[in-house]
Amino acid sequence: MGVNLTPIICKRIIKLDDLEGRTLAVDANNVLYQFLALIRTPDGSPLKSRDGRITSHLAGLLYRSTRLISNYNMNLVFVFDGKPPRHKEREIEKRRQVRRRAEEEWREALKAGDYAKAFSKAVMTSRLTREMIEDAKRLLSLLGIPYVQAPSEGEAQAAYMAIKGDVWASSSRDYDSLLFGTPRLVRYLTISGREFLPSLGVSRPLEPELITLGELLFHHGITRRQLVDIAILIGTDFNRGVRGIGPKKALDLIRRYGCIEKLPEIIRRRVPENYDEVREIFLRPDIDTNYEIKYGYLKREELYEFLCEELDFSRDRVGRVIDRMLSHYRRMSQSQLERWIP
Repeated sequence: MGVNLTPIICKRIIKLDDLEGRTLAVDANNVLYQFLALIRTPDGSPLKSRDGRITSHLAGLLYRSTRLISNYNMNLVFVFDGKPPRHKEREIEKRRQVRRRAEEEWREALKAGDYAKAFSKAVMTSRLTREMIEDAKRLLSLLGIPYVQAPSEGEAQAAYMAIKGDVWASSSRDYDSLLFGTPRLVRYLTISGREFLPSLGVSRPLEPELITLGELLFHHGITRRQLVDIAILIGTDFNRGVRGIGPKKALDLIRRYGCIEKLPEIIRRRVPENYDEVREIFLRPDIDTNYEIKYGYLKREELYEFLCEELDFSRDRVGRVIDRMLSHYRRMSQSQLERWIP
């Protein structure tokens, strides 16, 4: 879910063309959940192979991500979550409860023949299993697209990679990347240009957004540490917020008093006791400093075997993706071409 900073965010609407030639560290778990939620049959069921393996997330990676790479000449590096911090257990359990309730409502809607309601509930039932993540990594490897395994939060790892200059920006729908220190955050990296809102049963138009951390901090006259304190007051995946304090009020309080420790006692005693531990998660996250961004070769026959033979993808559609990617590689310099195609 991430922290709700929307009311105080300074953003710039951009076009996908503006990202041409850029390297982005993509929050892999975040985007796979999006694919699982939206790539479904009309009754809300996820796409599956004949033996029951879920493939919605792979369809998203195969068809949508390769279009971003090919059509817009982007370099995408997918960053996968590792073990979540123990402080995230409450949020994880909360998400489980939401899924269980949505699953019950989905089945009830199916029985009633209300497929519109069934779909709106189904998008909230997505589970990303270890097997599904391994399938996603395998597909990326066969496409030659690099990925990095984070020891803990993928957004923290992506932010570190952006800070080091190995990628231009982080890409996630959550604002947590800013708390982890990414210099730039690209939200809504999508071709479809729409987002389905399950609670309303409708979709809304989306445009890519670019948020620059330095500009955000300068605009509000705060530091990154203070931004983290603002998030803690609002509530994050790692702590409950202070009831009655939203983004604007939290910003006003931290600008006035400087930090959580200096807040008036009447407010200070309502802040979760573990706030300093949560602060450390964002300011000193668990990351891999020895990661490697490793491009590979597009493996045509292995792609056909994995997707078509194992998972029942259309051979024609897979072939079009392969042709698209090979065409993209041919537009690269000769030295890059030799690296990608054996």
